[in-house]
Amino acid sequence: MATVLDGNAVLSQVKAELKARVDKLTAAGITPGLGTVLVGDNPASAKYIEMKQKNCRELGIAPIHQHIPVTGSQSDLDAVIDRFNADPAVDAYLVQLPLPSGFDQDSTLLRIDPAKDVDGLHPVNLGHLVSGTRAPRPCTPAGIQALLVHYGVPISGSDVVIIGRGLTVGKPLANLLSLKEPNANAAVTLLHTGVADVRPYVERADIVVAAAGSPGIVTADMVKPGAAVVQTGTTLTADGRYLPDVEDAAKEVAGWFSPVTGSVGPMTRAMLLTNCVVAAEARALRS
Repeated sequence: MATVLDGNAVLSQVKAELKARVDKLTAAGITPGLGTVLVGDNPASAKYIEMKQKNCRELGIAPIHQHIPVTGSQSDLDAVIDRFNADPAVDAYLVQLPLPSGFDQDSTLLRIDPAKDVDGLHPVNLGHLVSGTRAPRPCTPAGIQALLVHYGVPISGSDVVIIGRGLTVGKPLANLLSLKEPNANAAVTLLHTGVADVRPYVERADIVVAAAGSPGIVTADMVKPGAAVVQTGTTLTADGRYLPDVEDAAKEVAGWFSPVTGSVGPMTRAMLLTNCVVAAEARALRS
């Protein structure tokens, strides 16, 4: 049976470390501020925002929220972004994705101040990621990396297969794990649902990350014994069930295995909180 990659346990440790850093900032007269923008009324997006706000309050980070109704416009969203960019109390912020129809994701991300881009998805920050220079890094990829490191999964020199080329996970994770730096330096193959047969790639992989949103694309008989299997991709059915990318029986073969819930999600929040505190510490240095 595989070791469970428990993101909640790691999140608790990260929060304890960040709490000490936030307390130090507070003592110096600086309260870190994390902004969140929700456009529309997507229940899943609203729940994500709620969890982030809860974590902020636990650490002493000020949650600064703005809701734009689905009847709002791109100009309404642009105005909020401009306000957050200019507000010194907002150290970092995010616009919750995906955006409803009628809103432009690309122009929205471009409008965010890269220094306040807590999600690390601004093209400037993605460029820093590709070049290996320091900047806010995408939270889910950074969280996956931190999760693997915490549980002692070897990354350097390993054969990593990522299924899914999305902006939030697949593409940045491929860049992150291939960097010539500690806890990276892997041989990374990036696949997608247009690949006719993922089996030969998965069978040789030391680490498999499934982020395709294609139910059961990775089956247990594909997984190399002892490999680490991380899943972030799920598909919502009409009756409200979430179907994972990885067959559950794979945990009987893998050396490490991430469940659908309680693994990558908490790690994403851990990295988001970390990015916010780093931004607040940078403000303290400028003061």
